[in-house]
Amino acid sequence: MRLRTPEALEEDAAAALASAADPAKYILGIDVGSTVIRCHVYDKAAVLKGSSAKQVEVLHPRPGWVELEPESLWTQFVGVVKEAVQAAGVQMNQISALGLSTQRATFITWNKKTGKPFHNFISWQDVRAAELVKSWNRSLLLKAVHGGTSLLHFFTRIDRFLLASYLNFTTQHVSLRLAWVLQHIYEVEQAIKDNNCCFGTIDTWLLYKLTKGVVYATDYSSASSTAFFDPFKLQWSVFLSKLLSIPISIFPPVEDTSHSFGTVDAEIFGVPIVVAALVADQQAAMFGECCFDIGDVKVTMGTGSFWDINTGSKVHASRKGLYPLVGWKIGKEVIYLAEGNASDTGNTIKWAQSLGLFSSAEETSKMAHSLVNSGGVCFVPSFSGLQIPVNDPYACTSFMGITPSTTKKHLVRAVLESVAFRNKQLYDIITRDVDIPPMSIRADGGVSKNNFVMQMTSDLINKMISKPACTDMSCLGAAFLAGLAVGFWNDREQLKKLRQTDMVFKPQKDLKEYEPAMGNWMKAVQRSLCWYSQTSQ
Repeated sequence: MRLRTPEALEEDAAAALASAADPAKYILGIDVGSTVIRCHVYDKAAVLKGSSAKQVEVLHPRPGWVELEPESLWTQFVGVVKEAVQAAGVQMNQISALGLSTQRATFITWNKKTGKPFHNFISWQDVRAAELVKSWNRSLLLKAVHGGTSLLHFFTRIDRFLLASYLNFTTQHVSLRLAWVLQHIYEVEQAIKDNNCCFGTIDTWLLYKLTKGVVYATDYSSASSTAFFDPFKLQWSVFLSKLLSIPISIFPPVEDTSHSFGTVDAEIFGVPIVVAALVADQQAAMFGECCFDIGDVKVTMGTGSFWDINTGSKVHASRKGLYPLVGWKIGKEVIYLAEGNASDTGNTIKWAQSLGLFSSAEETSKMAHSLVNSGGVCFVPSFSGLQIPVNDPYACTSFMGITPSTTKKHLVRAVLESVAFRNKQLYDIITRDVDIPPMSIRADGGVSKNNFVMQMTSDLINKMISKPACTDMSCLGAAFLAGLAVGFWNDREQLKKLRQTDMVFKPQKDLKEYEPAMGNWMKAVQRSLCWYSQTSQ
């Protein structure tokens, strides 16, 4: 790889930052999601001037395995950026900075000397470590950890011990999927022994590629999403490192979410561009929705559904399985979130479309509204297992209650109802577990365009939900963070004024009207549990 001198890097950064001061410039917001890579070009009014998108090429080499080929992802990434700038009708030298949002907990390891990956990206949806998760969660060692930290919390009342006393692993956590890699890929194990292994989530790897190996880093939001990060101490977890025998030395340095990480090598886009923000996708959506105040709630319905509540400067130690995250760190300010998620939302609708149940996702809301109910049909969305409150990686996706009179419309309505029922579950956990009353609730993501799901969710939680004019909030959030770093925008009050609401959904039906259907759905969930075993996969 080609390394540049510190003086040359400083000159590039100075030139790019000076260029960013020009008010006629633009900001790039890029989101590498689970299914789509998007790049949006924004002007100073946060108006979308041009965009491009490509489907992420997802690999399934074995049942339950979900991977991304790194060089293919890189080629797609560069192509999307170039196409978006061209679509906006602007030049690369008019770009002030870029902000990068990425799917979380999808990781790769590579050779520190050559930059060559040891394996494909292992997706957050991958369940190859399910047996390892099951073994650890049942282990006497973890029970001892629970008991010891519970006692420590009783005597000290320190939240860090409370959080550890509820520690349980899931397949979504990087920790045990990384442990699986160390156990099964000899080259990684050897590279770690030789101090020649780099670990990175997608943001880290793309930054490394954009700077041609000069910059190796991540940000606090992405680090906290790996489940290998101590949100209290704001550092990689020494405790988990010792518990799982994974050395901290393989992890990248952690930097502020909004600041200059470095500049893109000029050979890639023709000019150096400041990389002014790295941020995990859900935290980016939270920032794009302007959920800056304590109690603000955001639900993103994309590939999965993610409910996040702003807990301010306090880490939330959950008793219900909500995960504490760093929302963003800017200078001395650190904002925390508590999150619950369901893995299968948009990908479930995409799967149903592949079966021929409908031609386009836009039809589904009308199909569901054309029926009084689902005709007794229940759908359990569990391609990647079921997360909180069930926590079963072996649950299966299933339709139940099908009769000779069942039609496509019944099946489609059952699929959409399952999204709303999972939303209800996650909202209830947040309200019961977090001692902060939910304030505004804002929705984004592709599935938020479905009025049936949005209205049913509003009815179930008995709250108003606002939807923005543009539902790709991860791109906007990354752009906002980058824009603040280079002075493109002044402060968050200015950003709030730029946010545009498209529609507000208000409760129209009483929860009791849904109770029979949700009761049947809960029965279906219970009958879908523990379906798979490692041998059947």
